[in-house]
Amino acid sequence: MTNAAAPRSRHANRPAFPFSALVGQAPLQRALLLAAIDPAIGGVLVCGPRGTAKSTAARALAALLPEGAFVTLPLGASEDKLIGTLDIEAALRENAVRFSPGLLARAHDGVLYVDEVNLLPDALVDVLLDAAASGINTVERDGVSHTHDARFVLVGTMNPEEGELRPQLLDRFGLMAELATPREVAERQRIVKARLAFDADPQAFCAAHAAAQQALAQRIAAARAALSALPWSDAVHERVAQHCIEAAVDGMRADLVMLRAARALAAYEGARAVSAEHVDAVADCVLAHRRHAMPESPSKAAQPKPDRQHSEANPASRAPDLADQTDWGELPPEPVAAAHVKGVIALPAKKR
Repeated sequence: MTNAAAPRSRHANRPAFPFSALVGQAPLQRALLLAAIDPAIGGVLVCGPRGTAKSTAARALAALLPEGAFVTLPLGASEDKLIGTLDIEAALRENAVRFSPGLLARAHDGVLYVDEVNLLPDALVDVLLDAAASGINTVERDGVSHTHDARFVLVGTMNPEEGELRPQLLDRFGLMAELATPREVAERQRIVKARLAFDADPQAFCAAHAAAQQALAQRIAAARAALSALPWSDAVHERVAQHCIEAAVDGMRADLVMLRAARALAAYEGARAVSAEHVDAVADCVLAHRRHAMPESPSKAAQPKPDRQHSEANPASRAPDLADQTDWGELPPEPVAAAHVKGVIALPAKKR
């Protein structure tokens, strides 16, 4: 396991900021921990403005995982760079598959971080989400294929000011955490003080949080081990369905993710079973990007017709009645003066 006293990202030259020292990011921390306990949840979409420590939190999570891998997908990456490549000539010549790993293979058992995921091509986002949910990556070229494990925590970030994800892709992210710029003086001071202390002496700062980091890493490992044995009751399943119906979500993915997230939270807390309280605690991050306005109920949509006697007494209050009109919206005919047009007289329109 990565040394908790000095957690390092595999590609960093200095320790990562400790996850336990993050300030003002409780909803994001919970979402990241749930995805780390059960990567099959499908990743976390972090939505917020610049400068809200999105990448810092993702790096901090990677330092808690056994391999400590933190892989970044650049915006200009090709599909081959992401999934890897096959040497077809070698396969034909040597009758053996020669595979060159991509970023998905490097991110195995770690964190794959995608900044500005909303700016990636849709096809690339599809591949990412497929691998994040299944834990498997398959590369196929000209009838030759290679499959390898790719279990990682997908963390995608986006700034709403720079564009949105298509709803079809948005729904496939398991959880969503929305960040905002802190507006309280005390909280801003705590964030800045922690960052300055880390920048001044990263080693000493990480050492001060070593015990908390070690305890957190152990809780994640224990929760992963207990995950599959945790049961849930029909009452818990019913609570999940109620949340999803009230949010008017599309499809059944929200139900599945909410059950997985509630189970991950129960495992993290050391509970013996998933409870309705666990469901309530994770509902917001599951539904934040899936919630729709409920359609108006038929009873509310059907309005009683106004009283005809009252309407005739007060014409301004009378609503249009299509049954009373043969041509809705027709203007009454008006007389028009006759005029000669090339020797033909145009007669006024007849009144109906």
